[in-house]
Amino acid sequence: MSKSPEEEHPHKAFGWASRDNSGTLSPFHFSRRETGDDDVTLKILYCGVCHSDLSTVRNEWGFTRYPVVPGHEIVGVATKVGNNVTKFKVGDRVAVGVMVGSCKTCECCQQDLENYCPRMIFTYNSQNPDGTRNYGGYSDMIVVDQRYVLRFPDNLPLDAGAPLLCAGVTVYSPMKYYGMTEAGKHLGVAGLGGLGHLAVKIGKAFGLKVSVISSSPRKESEAINRLGADSFLLSSDPAKMKSAIGTMDYIMDTVSAVHPLLPLLSLLKVNGKLITVGLPDKPLELPIFPLVLGRKLIGGSDIGGMKETQEMLEFCAKHNISADIELIQMADINAAMERLAKSDVRYRFVIDVANSLSQ
Repeated sequence: MSKSPEEEHPHKAFGWASRDNSGTLSPFHFSRRETGDDDVTLKILYCGVCHSDLSTVRNEWGFTRYPVVPGHEIVGVATKVGNNVTKFKVGDRVAVGVMVGSCKTCECCQQDLENYCPRMIFTYNSQNPDGTRNYGGYSDMIVVDQRYVLRFPDNLPLDAGAPLLCAGVTVYSPMKYYGMTEAGKHLGVAGLGGLGHLAVKIGKAFGLKVSVISSSPRKESEAINRLGADSFLLSSDPAKMKSAIGTMDYIMDTVSAVHPLLPLLSLLKVNGKLITVGLPDKPLELPIFPLVLGRKLIGGSDIGGMKETQEMLEFCAKHNISADIELIQMADINAAMERLAKSDVRYRFVIDVANSLSQ
């Protein structure tokens, strides 16, 4: 007979979980494993609220296993380290992102691309090697193998820096891999949400000319005056879209809703690159003619490996980049999820776990 979540492991833990596809979260008692020789135990201080959390608690992708404790933008302090841990000590500012494990031996793992390991273990809604369930950062503590723990730079704010662990590396990694870092080149950012607003900031730090592409005219002032974009393109205005045809070197498509790709492809120059990082719940239509006639490329990207994620944190610390956030209490999470579903957040909710999670 299987043990209850509260009895699986020796360390009692507490968080908020969703128990069905209504997505409603409520208090949840469970347990964490003992700190092993290669483990770091974290007291969680803050956790970002990613759109993936919303999709998972509502089972929009069809593979949620309930109960599920979401959260993979975790920042905290190390409270215990195993005997083999050399990179961290008790009291260090540490962080955990989207993954907490991988096989460590495959080609991807050997190349510091653990995020593409076929046996990658997600921070939540996944299974540990011993067969037990794992739970995410909407909770008071977590135990993680040191390989998947990050050092959190001293000059990054703990709360506003949390979204970098998913949203930040999700846009940083493709910029690096696809060569979208050449100063003076023109980057379009489609969608101005949690991913998009960080793509603007990181793009500007690389020296790119950045244009925000959005169907919402009210975001023009935010894009330019608040986030530092160079220009704004209203995608719902045919005349403005026509005037921008063939003007962009790269486009980062962060839109998570179903949307047409043809208008974005038309904005690219010859040899332009359209990189998609949003995750619509239905397939998108791929027009081939603009790819062939303009030698254009469509690519994708999924977060980053541990080495690259640490590199991204250091880059953001150097350039004073953090997310624009709304800090919330744990008790406000269901209202925040409803607002997130309506894209009503500027630009990322972050839960003040340490000061609001009470049993």
